[in-house]
Amino acid sequence: MGAPTVTETGQPKKAIKVQELDRIVVRFAGDSGDGMQLAGTQLTNTSAIVGNDISTLPDFPAEIRAPAGSLAGVSGYQLNFSHERIHTPGDGCDVLVAMNPAALKVNLEDLIEDGILIINSDAFGKTNLTKAGYYYNPLESDDLAGFQVFQVPIDKLTTEAAKESGLGTKAVLRTKNFFALGLVYWMYGRPLEPTLAWLESKFKNVPAVLDANASALKAGYYFGETSEVFTTRFEIRKAKIPAGTYRKITGNEAVALGLISAARRAEKTLFYGSYPITPASDILHELSRYPNYHVHTFQAEDEIAAINSCIGAAYAGEFAATGTSGPGLALKTEAIGLAVMLELPVVIINVQRGGPSTGLPTKTEQADLGQAIYGRNGECPVPVLAAATPADCFAMAIEAFRIATKYMTPVLLLSDGYLGNGAEPWRIPNVDDLPDLRVVHPNALNNGDHFLPYKRNEWLARPWAIPGTKGLQHRVGGLEKEDVTGNVCYDPENHQKMVNIRAAKVANIVNDIPPLTVEGPGDAELLVLGWGSTYGAIVSAVERAQDRGLKVACAHLRYLNPLPGNTGEVLAGFKKILVPEMNMGQLPVKLRQHYDVSLISFPKVQGKPFRISEIEDKIREVLKG
Repeated sequence: MGAPTVTETGQPKKAIKVQELDRIVVRFAGDSGDGMQLAGTQLTNTSAIVGNDISTLPDFPAEIRAPAGSLAGVSGYQLNFSHERIHTPGDGCDVLVAMNPAALKVNLEDLIEDGILIINSDAFGKTNLTKAGYYYNPLESDDLAGFQVFQVPIDKLTTEAAKESGLGTKAVLRTKNFFALGLVYWMYGRPLEPTLAWLESKFKNVPAVLDANASALKAGYYFGETSEVFTTRFEIRKAKIPAGTYRKITGNEAVALGLISAARRAEKTLFYGSYPITPASDILHELSRYPNYHVHTFQAEDEIAAINSCIGAAYAGEFAATGTSGPGLALKTEAIGLAVMLELPVVIINVQRGGPSTGLPTKTEQADLGQAIYGRNGECPVPVLAAATPADCFAMAIEAFRIATKYMTPVLLLSDGYLGNGAEPWRIPNVDDLPDLRVVHPNALNNGDHFLPYKRNEWLARPWAIPGTKGLQHRVGGLEKEDVTGNVCYDPENHQKMVNIRAAKVANIVNDIPPLTVEGPGDAELLVLGWGSTYGAIVSAVERAQDRGLKVACAHLRYLNPLPGNTGEVLAGFKKILVPEMNMGQLPVKLRQHYDVSLISFPKVQGKPFRISEIEDKIREVLKG
């Protein structure tokens, strides 16, 4: 028998067991100032580079300056990375990194049985325990029985690792997130190089900060390698996904790139006027990075100014868009009605959040469907679209502009906080495969000819005249227009006619959108129908149920007004229809207006997305019932 392997110090080297997994769900949790979002983002980026499929769920505290160590101040980031195709960030987590008692208390219930729990033991002093509502130390109790618990003095080890950086103790401790990240990198075979390169780029002008963060990252990695605590590493192979060039993308980033791509395909300038609001602000931030792509961004003083600036940009012939969340959409309502009356193409993105009022500003919900479809004064129809995944936000942003410019109407695109902040791999498309959105504006008229601003084409769209074009002078405003001429008109019959035309224009879009498709067996008894960000949980739950032999199918609506033309036919083909929604049942209200069909509403309003298990359990319940 050969001699055991030894380290440079002459000590026997510990045996490391390597276990292969299909997927893993990791959650970082700590104070809002502990850098959990940054650590999670770096793990996400590195996992994407390695070739795993990824899906993320950042979880932000609702209060901007919640007291340090409090339950309200806990920030989390969950990542599911896999060698198989995945659709959600996972239900519970396999690994929980808890940086303080509050993070442990808030997140422990989501850690799976026998899950790995990495705890910053240095943070479990009396003060922090009291802030988190502990009157005892959970590390010294039976609270953590059933988990694989690893107590690591992260504060102490980080301070030791970065002591040569020249930073003070308080600044050094800000790098403890990188110590935790390095340890997770070691456990799951993630390379350090991408994060070290990011640090070099980010802090190249601040050498002390660069050195401290890099030292903490390496210290965490080599702590896993050299300590006697961890004896198992895990491997997750590359994902089996179609060939192509991929990048990690969030829903808000995808919206921004979709808007830019639409404008470029039309050879137009993109104007984006917006007022900052969680969780839509990142669209404005992202677009501001692209002035060289003919993108003009305007941070308005309020929501009303933001959309009115977009109406002005659209009137001038630019591709105009604005983004907001539910409270901001409420303030934009009157101006949306103005855009409907003017019949100008403006795209309005609503990244929904928990409500009503300020509600849960950093949590997710999809309760603005009724607001999007009905929330305006008068008969004021607007097309409403909804993205299904973060990457789908790109395609739907382009689709929103296609419909807006073809039919000369404002269009509402619904996203939400889950989609906007969540990330997944996005296969970068070939530019030539994107729709050609070039617009033909009316030409100048000769003297004596009369421009008719409300004379319509085959799609009932009026001409998009550019101000300053010879002979195309016309009047705009919120008062009712006379058919064809566009003059202000108070005639009752004309008003009825114009209302009918605007409604017919939106209704006719049904002929220009794809049919609703069903995924599942032809003899399915149950259809699970969803829209928006419920897509991933629904698809995953239905796949699990099918694997158990249940006769269930699913369909997902990306066009909500008008609905796809075959929606009634699809619904009529099933005995039972289950509708999971992150609201109190708004889609069934819409569907019952149009179809004589029985629907089972499955509402959830907790500020959290559906778990796969929740929908799977409901599927079994409905089929048994």
